[in-house]
Amino acid sequence: MTALTQTYAPEKKKNANSWLPQRWYLHILLWITCFIISFPLLYAVIVATQTNDEVVRYQVTPGSSFDTNWETVMITRKLGSYMVNSTVQAIIVTVGKTVLSLLAGLAFVYFRFPGKWLVFGFVLMTLMMPTELLIIALFRFVSGLGWGDTMAAITVPFLASATGAFLFRQHFSNIPAELSEAAQLDGANPLQFLFRILIPISWNTIGALAVIQFIYVWNMYLWPLLIIRDERAQVVQVGLGSLRNIDTTLTYGPLMLAAVVTSIPPVIVFILLQKQFMSGFAITRDK
Repeated sequence: MTALTQTYAPEKKKNANSWLPQRWYLHILLWITCFIISFPLLYAVIVATQTNDEVVRYQVTPGSSFDTNWETVMITRKLGSYMVNSTVQAIIVTVGKTVLSLLAGLAFVYFRFPGKWLVFGFVLMTLMMPTELLIIALFRFVSGLGWGDTMAAITVPFLASATGAFLFRQHFSNIPAELSEAAQLDGANPLQFLFRILIPISWNTIGALAVIQFIYVWNMYLWPLLIIRDERAQVVQVGLGSLRNIDTTLTYGPLMLAAVVTSIPPVIVFILLQKQFMSGFAITRDK
């Protein structure tokens, strides 16, 4: 019988540092960078549990005043009520801006009417005019309608968005014209074309606009401060401002706790719409 021979490849000599990842120094650099970036947030969470004495001693461990700070923020200063008002305001404005921006983009791309380019140019001009420049005229208009201390005062003036109209106009312009022609041949009216064709292929743009507008409205401070006098109707950013002084002294713990808590809703919205936001603002012709 012929003996079967087996050949074995020589074993590679193990490197003493094989447990280290390749380019380990880059991993260490990335860890250090992440720590530096996240340190302000981590320190804010720590300060949120501390008393003023612990803060001024630069204590880097959790403090002993979390329960007291929480009661001050959520019960005494009613930050939870402010967060509810801001959430309602942000949802109304975000939904309203998205719907009106969709309709404006549809009109600018698929409709023909006299002065269309003049109207679109006027919309672009409004992008160069921040709300602060119009604040006096807007205040007189809203006060004349008797909307003071109402949700309408902090939502209706912001339902239209030049940014959203421009964004959807550019997005719809990149969609092949054959889709519109095919929809017309099938007898679809403009709203059917919008809901059955444009919206299903525009979720990336809708999600991106929703994230931007929600965060913008959530951080609104000057307008609610001017138009809302009733504390029960006030929004979260104004409530945060009132936490700077408690019992005539600057209190770091409650202020940091409130800042951390109020940052949670925008983070949740961003996480839920992260895929759409990161996918970009438009679908190209290649897609």
